[in-house]
Amino acid sequence: MRVVLEEPTSTYQLLRLRIKRLGLVEVIGQVLFQMLIAKPLSLLSRSRRQEILADHRLSDGPIPIDRIQRIRSVNDPASWNLVRELRASAVVINGTRILRPAAIAGIGVPILNTHVGITPMYRGVHGAYWALVRKDRDHCGVTVHLVDEGVDTGAILHQALIHPASKDDFSTYPTLQMAVGCGLMMQALGEVIARTSKPSAPTGPSARWNHPTLWGYVRARLRDGIR
Repeated sequence: MRVVLEEPTSTYQLLRLRIKRLGLVEVIGQVLFQMLIAKPLSLLSRSRRQEILADHRLSDGPIPIDRIQRIRSVNDPASWNLVRELRASAVVINGTRILRPAAIAGIGVPILNTHVGITPMYRGVHGAYWALVRKDRDHCGVTVHLVDEGVDTGAILHQALIHPASKDDFSTYPTLQMAVGCGLMMQALGEVIARTSKPSAPTGPSARWNHPTLWGYVRARLRDGIR
């Protein structure tokens, strides 16, 4: 197994693209949320995240250096050539840039992703949080899917719900999702390699969700107690 890490997109570039898509006021609210809510919650909930990992016998320790190879971008032809050199049967991605059609074609093998939300209702980011805000616990979960040219629109391989406890919050929902998603991914990967997988097309209402704003989070916290 080889782990390929791409160079992160600069904060300036991310903000510029987000402002173009969502508008300046929305992005200011998102930045304030990250600074005043998300970062403090992450610090305060560190022990809870470790508890979740221990319950699922998982670790967030560093990846061994000898398994890492760095590239500029997953959309760079160098990454496609690496997949061919390794003779990989499948590729698992997490947190990468959105793959361009040329990259999907160039990689040439099934590409799997663990998405922290139930698709197609909760595409984008923070799917568990938004499901809780909408009082939609029947769709508070995680999806393992094949990657296509859309944003979290690929054929579904496996889905599962999570059940946040009262001590969970915005910073621990993704840990719960990924802890459950790891098992789903291992199952899906084995099925894809054995060619026994049964992908299903996403059905039902489809929506892409973004990062919360400060005022949106405070409103949901005061109104419904969603942390």
